Amino acid sequence: MSISTKRVEVTDEAAELLRRLVGQYGPLMFHQSGGCCDGSSPMCFPAGDFITSEADVHLAELDVGTEAPIPFWMSRAQFAYWSHTHLTVDVVPGRGSGFSVEAPEGVRFLIRSRLFTDEEAEALDP
Repeated sequence: MSISTKRVEVTDEAAELLRRLVGQYGPLMFHQSGGCCDGSSPMCFPAGDFITSEADVHLAELDVGTEAPIPFWMSRAQFAYWSHTHLTVDVVPGRGSGFSVEAPEGVRFLIRSRLFTDEEAEALDP
């Protein structure tokens, strides 16, 4: 049996919020820096507002039912630690960073993670 492994997925609640936010801001993107404080949370920006570079890894295109998928980026340094984990973007009540577009909604995005199974790890792109 062939296994298709996604590095990043999104909960139904987060997908619903993202659809609303796309309606407000247009196309969006995520970036997770791995820095301290709010930098360790996934930050959601209008597409292009955060400039990625060789220092970042593109992990996924999140299909949340919008016209364009939402790219998910992570700093290369953080990816070195998290390359063996499956990430799920979720949303919880609370105040996150003022720079992330969900902040005025009274919620914040967060990452839930788990280790890949051996089968999932073998199915990952090199």
